Amino acid sequence: MPATVPGERDLRLDLFRGIGLWLIFLDHIPFNVVSWITLRNYGFSDAAEMFVFISGYTAGFVYGPAMREGRSLTATGRLLKRAWQLYVTHVLLVVIFIAEISYVGAKFDNPLFAEEFNVFGFLRHPDVILTQALILKFRPPGMDVLPLFIVLVLACPAMLWALLRRPGLTLLGSALLWLLARKFDWNFPSFPGGQWFFNPFAWQLMFVIGAWCALDGAEKLGRLLRSPLTLAAAVAYVVFAFLIVMTWHVPQWAHFVPKWLTQVMYPIDKSNLHVLRLVHFLALAAAAAAGVAAAHPVRAAFAGALLLRRIPVVRRPFHPGGDLQPDRRSVPGQRGRDRAHGRSGVGHELVQDDRGSRSRLRPRGGRPRRRRKCDVMSERAV
Repeated sequence: MPATVPGERDLRLDLFRGIGLWLIFLDHIPFNVVSWITLRNYGFSDAAEMFVFISGYTAGFVYGPAMREGRSLTATGRLLKRAWQLYVTHVLLVVIFIAEISYVGAKFDNPLFAEEFNVFGFLRHPDVILTQALILKFRPPGMDVLPLFIVLVLACPAMLWALLRRPGLTLLGSALLWLLARKFDWNFPSFPGGQWFFNPFAWQLMFVIGAWCALDGAEKLGRLLRSPLTLAAAVAYVVFAFLIVMTWHVPQWAHFVPKWLTQVMYPIDKSNLHVLRLVHFLALAAAAAAGVAAAHPVRAAFAGALLLRRIPVVRRPFHPGGDLQPDRRSVPGQRGRDRAHGRSGVGHELVQDDRGSRSRLRPRGGRPRRRRKCDVMSERAV
C-alpha cells in the first residue's frame, strides 16, 4: 500500500470506513435479508475488526505526523478531547436508551422489555445503575463498542509515542499483551456481572496494527504485499474460512471437517479476538491492498481534474480549426476578416483564467479583450 501524500485525504480510508458502517448497521437489524451480504456470514471476522483497524489507522494518519514534528502536547490534547466527546456521547446514549425502554415497557405493560434489554435493575436501583454506567461497567445490549474506543483513544498518545520511536518493539509488545490477555483472561469487570464483551487488552492489537500501518508500517511491507505468493496465501485462507463458515449455515456439511481441526479451531471467540478472526481480517486487508492501490487510474484521473483547476493561467495558440489549420497570416483574405472581427492579423492566444469559466482573446503583443459573439460561434462551428 503506497504512502499517502501528507495533507492529502486518503479516499481509500473513507471508502472502507463507509463500508464498515453499513455492515455494522445491517448486522444489528434482526431478521434482515440484506444482512446476508455482510462479512460475518462468509468468514471468521466481521465489521468489528474492520472498524477498529480503521480507527487505529486514522489515529496514526491524523495525529502521528503532529507527534513526529514535535507537537506531542497538541496531539495528546486533541486525543483526550476526542475521548471526552466519546464518553459524553456514551453516557447520553445510555440515558436515552434506558428512558426509551422504560417508556415502552410501561406503555405496553410488558416487563419483558426491561428484562430483555438489561434495564430491569435500573427500575429498582436507578442510582446504582447510573453510577455503574458512569464508570463504564454497566452497558445495555449493543452498546459495548463505545467503551472500547474510549479506552483505546485514552491509550492512543502512549501508543503513538512508542510507535514513532520503536515501531517493531511496540508491535511486538502489543501482540504479547494480546497473548497474555487470552492466556490469563485479563479483562475489565462488568456490572452486574461478567466482563466486557470487547476485551480492550485483546482488541488493542488490531488498533495498534492499524496505527502501525499508517506510520510507515505499510511501506515496510510493500514488497511483501505486492508478492503474488502473499496474495495467493491470503485468497486461500479466505476461501478456507468461507468453506468452514458454510458448515455453520448447512449443518449437514459439518462431517466434512476433520475432528482434529474442529478441536483446534473451536470456540472462535470474538470477545478476546481469536487468532482465526485476526488472521482472516489480515488476509482480507492484504487482498484489498493489492486491489485498491493509491495510483488507481480512476483516482489519478480524479486527482488530475482537481489539479487542473489550480493552474492559474493556461495559454495556447488560438486556431479555430485546430492543429490542422494553417497559420492565419498565410490564408488569403484572412487579414481582412480579422480586421472585420476586431482581431489583428498577427495571431491570437486563448487565455483561460484560474476559475476555468471565463476565457478571453489576447492579440499577440496587445491588450486582452473579451470574447465576442462571433468568436464563440466560430469555436462552436469547429
